[in-house]
Amino acid sequence: MFLGIAACCLLVVGKAVYIQTAEGAYWKGLSDSLHLEYRDMDADRGTIYSEDGSMLSTSVPYFDVRIDFRAEGLREKGGRRFREHLDTLSLRLSALFGDMSPEGYRRVLREGYRSKDRYFLLRRNIDFRQYVEMRTFPLVRSGPNRSGFIFEEREKRLMPFGLLANRTIGLSREHLDVRGRTVSANVGLELAYDSILRGVNGRRLVRRLSGGAFAPVEGSEIEPEDGKDLVTTLDINIQDIAQGALMRMMAGNEAEEGTCIVMEVATGKVKAMANLGRQPDGSYHEDLNYAIRGSEPGSTFKLVTLLSLFEDGHAGIDTEVDLEQGVWSIGAATVKDSERHGRDRVTLREAFELSSNVGMAKLVMQHYGTRPEAFLAHVGRLGLTGSTGLGLQGESRPVVHRPSSRIWSRTTLPWMGFGYGLSLTPLHTLMLYNAVANDGRMMKPYLVNAVVKDGRVLQAYAPETVNPRICSPASLEALRACLEGVVENGTARKLKTEAYRFAGKTGTSKVADGVRGYADNIYRSSFVGYFPADRPRYSCIVVVRNRLGAKLRYGSEVAAPVFREVADRLHALDVATQPLHAAAPGTDTMPRLWSGWGPDFRHIAGRWAVSTEDSTGGSRWASLSRGPDRSVGHRLPVRQGVMPSVAGMGLRDALFLLENLDLRVEPVGGGRVRTQSIPPGSPVHKGQTVRLGMG
Repeated sequence: MFLGIAACCLLVVGKAVYIQTAEGAYWKGLSDSLHLEYRDMDADRGTIYSEDGSMLSTSVPYFDVRIDFRAEGLREKGGRRFREHLDTLSLRLSALFGDMSPEGYRRVLREGYRSKDRYFLLRRNIDFRQYVEMRTFPLVRSGPNRSGFIFEEREKRLMPFGLLANRTIGLSREHLDVRGRTVSANVGLELAYDSILRGVNGRRLVRRLSGGAFAPVEGSEIEPEDGKDLVTTLDINIQDIAQGALMRMMAGNEAEEGTCIVMEVATGKVKAMANLGRQPDGSYHEDLNYAIRGSEPGSTFKLVTLLSLFEDGHAGIDTEVDLEQGVWSIGAATVKDSERHGRDRVTLREAFELSSNVGMAKLVMQHYGTRPEAFLAHVGRLGLTGSTGLGLQGESRPVVHRPSSRIWSRTTLPWMGFGYGLSLTPLHTLMLYNAVANDGRMMKPYLVNAVVKDGRVLQAYAPETVNPRICSPASLEALRACLEGVVENGTARKLKTEAYRFAGKTGTSKVADGVRGYADNIYRSSFVGYFPADRPRYSCIVVVRNRLGAKLRYGSEVAAPVFREVADRLHALDVATQPLHAAAPGTDTMPRLWSGWGPDFRHIAGRWAVSTEDSTGGSRWASLSRGPDRSVGHRLPVRQGVMPSVAGMGLRDALFLLENLDLRVEPVGGGRVRTQSIPPGSPVHKGQTVRLGMG
């Protein structure tokens, strides 16, 4: 037995010597292949900009700090280098991060050194500023081989403007895959242009350490190629205006979801796209892109009915139609107007202004009941049966039924005439109204101006015409007259303003709720139009789905005020289009010498014994005019919401007066005020801009 055991031991020793000498190189190579592997290095993702150059989405580098406590330089001479720098390093780390005392960092570093951990995690997610400063610390600045410090770079997607347009730009939804890695799933522009923004990943050689960790091998990197940048058509100021107006209305009415889109009429550029959904806690967030989700358009679709009737010569704006007090039966079904008006025979224009479902349904049945394909042909020619071409994934395709469909019935066509029984996205509807504003030219909506790399434009996107003429000039003129009539005399008349004219259409539709149909009385409110009506620059649509039992439900109450607020503020910002008007003369014809702060006038008149007649009545603001034998001080009326006369004032007084009326002032030139862009006595609103011509 002893000799047998001894023989086995000799065999084991011999085999070990053979492996070490004869096969050593082979097994060492195999060991390296099992402990070394290449891993991808993510490229820096491109930045998304607004049209004015503001960053909408960008990548920011973050770093994890680890330490290899077995690094040769760190442990040589019994760890002398580590001990010499421990106190100073702990002080600097404590001052930089502020999360632990210097003694706390000393304790953590000593424990790591004793554990001989090759991949010790010191700190996660330090930003670039902290990274740069940390590279100057004692021990760290001696390099990775001597200090053992390892910096692992990662990137985070940052949206500087937070909630603004973040569903359109693209939310990053992170989750863990089966291997435990964090994976981001993008939407919006981040998804649509992912191949352009992503760039090309690099590679890095890493060594497997104990515990399943990996450490990079220095000098083995293949650098990644960074992604390209996108310059969008979005305007951050318009986006802020649209989102703020939508948020205030939805929060006040506790609405479920809503969208507001602003488009540049002449080009089809989408300047703003706000999408808000109510969360379980009552807050609002850009959770889904409601702008490209289909739903029944309701009364805003009546424009298609009008266009079809005009183009086919079946009716004009003065054609009479009997509204039958707002109730009309067709077979076993009944069409009702949503708002009671008690009218019978009216013109087609008046029926449109009243948003009469009965009027539209009767005319569609009268002229297209036996040939519905003629009506549906107009729907197709208006681009309402295909994609808008915006390029964002998730856009709902329109649903427009045809006579060959299994669900086609006797009521399908008349209901379609006032916007029920079909599905369109808000963007489709806006595209149509934008074409009416653009003299009949339908533009393709788009979100990206250019692809840029290192400041050089690689690809530019230009406005694209979808349909050069949606209808004849005569039909177009009639359509615009009807849309302006809605604001002047119709369902949106309470919102008209003297400052400028706008045109559009209200919509109020019930929301179908699964098998319950329309029984729950949930309403979707909408308004779509353009402004200014005489020279349209922007078109805009607002669609809001209200909760059950909402306080407000009609399009004129919910969506139209949002449109009006957006239009008001954009009109105020559009200073370049506002002509300068000379200040209107006062009640007298005497030349004005001075205007300004009333107490200043009275102080000067009293101190210098100037021959004046004080008619200011102690007013805060006054003007001084020259009379036949003396100067006369007049009271200068100032009221909230009304533009005062500031002619003759110095810039300091004019600024003080107008900014206290919540107006924005843009002076041109120097001296005293000679002209003002808003005539005295005109109504003004908060945030409106007034240009002052100085001289």
